[in-house]
Amino acid sequence: MSIDLTGVWDGTFMQPGVGMITFTATLVETGGALSGRVTEPCMMPVCPISTHHAAIAGQRAGSAVSFVKRYEPPGFGYASVTYEGSVNAEATEIDGRWHLPGASGAFLMIRAGKTAQAVTTEKRAKAPTR
Repeated sequence: MSIDLTGVWDGTFMQPGVGMITFTATLVETGGALSGRVTEPCMMPVCPISTHHAAIAGQRAGSAVSFVKRYEPPGFGYASVTYEGSVNAEATEIDGRWHLPGASGAFLMIRAGKTAQAVTTEKRAKAPTR
């Protein structure tokens, strides 16, 4: 099966002090190069806008996926965020971590159809307890 990440993805990321934030990403993959757009709600208490828009640019090499999300306009928090993760064999999930200077967290992207929040909840329910 050939992997192609082109399509609409529902995602979540964990932001320290805020919790789970949902987003929608539209990806285009051409020869391993990734581009696309992201929309997400602004969850900061003093945010002057309700929805953030961002452009993404990156690459996929095998199952490894990395991209940079650049907010448009920059400001209201951070100008850009680096994401690194891996895509599953069916090309239906991308799981990994986002990074900023001094902060990082988990993210999960699911091809549109089954929300990432539902999958995150399922994975937590199936996880062994310690």
